Amino acid sequence: MAALVKRVGWATRPLLPVVLAWDLDARRWVRALRRSPVKVLFPSGEVVERKVDPRKQPRKAAAEASHREQRQKQQIQGPASQTLSTWEESGLRYDKAFPGDKRLRMLVITHLFVCTHSSVMTIVKSRPFREKQGKILLEGRRLIADALKAGAVPKVFFFSRLEYIKELPIEKLKGVSLVKVKFEDIKDWSDLVTPQGLMGIFAKPDHVKMTYPETQLRHTLPLSLICDNLRDPGNLGTILRSAAGAGCSKVLLTKGCVDAWEPKVLRAGMGAHFQVPIINNLDWEAVPDHLPADARVYVADNCGLHMQAQAQESNKASDYGWVRDQRPLKFHEYEEEEDDLESGESQDWLPKLEAQSYDSDWTEAPAAVVIGGETHGVSLESLQLAESTGGGRLLIPVVPGVDSLNSAMAASILLFEGKRQLRERVEHRDRR
Repeated sequence: MAALVKRVGWATRPLLPVVLAWDLDARRWVRALRRSPVKVLFPSGEVVERKVDPRKQPRKAAAEASHREQRQKQQIQGPASQTLSTWEESGLRYDKAFPGDKRLRMLVITHLFVCTHSSVMTIVKSRPFREKQGKILLEGRRLIADALKAGAVPKVFFFSRLEYIKELPIEKLKGVSLVKVKFEDIKDWSDLVTPQGLMGIFAKPDHVKMTYPETQLRHTLPLSLICDNLRDPGNLGTILRSAAGAGCSKVLLTKGCVDAWEPKVLRAGMGAHFQVPIINNLDWEAVPDHLPADARVYVADNCGLHMQAQAQESNKASDYGWVRDQRPLKFHEYEEEEDDLESGESQDWLPKLEAQSYDSDWTEAPAAVVIGGETHGVSLESLQLAESTGGGRLLIPVVPGVDSLNSAMAASILLFEGKRQLRERVEHRDRR
């Protein structure tokens, strides 16, 4: 081996340093092969820019490039990670969510104070949530458009197609969170068989701050409606619709009525909530404060004249189809008078109200009509209020053997009869 080294002329140089120097040069050459320069400078001075190949980049740079490509793909197709992306189109800036989106859940928590977006609409439809959080749920383009026109304050809109949002007034959408979701999500949230693809969360409207249509204000009559123990959402919604159509000045709802802002009432009302002032959840002591000083209160009696004759003969509260069998008493008071109620003796506590036909003249002074629920009837407080204001009972005759009219039907008959009387009075005055 020593002789071989001498032959090649390496004898004067140590063997170990030569091997190390060759290994170092080889490693440098291998690393140079892995480099991908952005620019190449030739000895002649020419500079050539090279396109970077992500596959030949260092690991960190390659990972960053891959992450950028993945984010671009997510914005177009909707990634497996399902993030919330921000879009802007036609001057509208909105968020696009995908099923199971965690940021969508956080957005819902911000506006609805719940934990999972799957239970959003279940909780927002509940009366305790509406009363504590002061927010309501509206569904459908027409109802939402009416709410915006009346000055209701929107918080967030969920929509499945951008065209639905474009149909709303653009100036009313400033500062409102817009979230595009799958139609399947709206279908799960909605109670409708065929949802319209648009839902909105609004601050609970205040009748004092609302702006009602000019045509409605011009046709307002000195006629008010008081709802007492109305617990059917469909009936209340229909009554509100009739009140708006007749031109009522306001609708008062006493405690014990169904919430006027319940989704079923909103659907049955067909926008009447934003055409006539609605004052909800009132105590009977506060009802006179919302009526004109000279108003007379009339109680609807749709039990029929034959039932009225039977009631006058026995003078029992249970024989009046329009009044509850039991007046609201404290426990000790009820125990003392329970025997009197069952025995059928004369009830001195029942106010004596004069009965008159519904088509007689009862609109000389500003009038308020009390409509009771079909199950519980009107309360004793409504009878006392009618007696104290000089009002009475308005009888709607029905054929013997036929049950009393539906509450919504009775309310419609009385309200439009009152409108007819007021219109004839105005026409008669103009002729004179």
